[in-house]
Amino acid sequence: MANSSYPADAAELSDSQMWESLKLAISESSGFQSWQLDRTSQSQDLDALVHQYLRETLETLAY
Repeated sequence: MANSSYPADAAELSDSQMWESLKLAISESSGFQSWQLDRTSQSQDLDALVHQYLRETLETLAY
């Protein structure tokens, strides 16, 4: 079995654990990393950055 930083059974996670897992996966994605390079955001708070990335991505998809 491959060792992964992501839990195998999401049903066993609390909401906060699920968010932490999703936030980590999103922050490791190439899309997020490219988006972050294009931004001059002063924020170093990963939570705030992921929220902003998701908001902007969803706004783009809504068009």
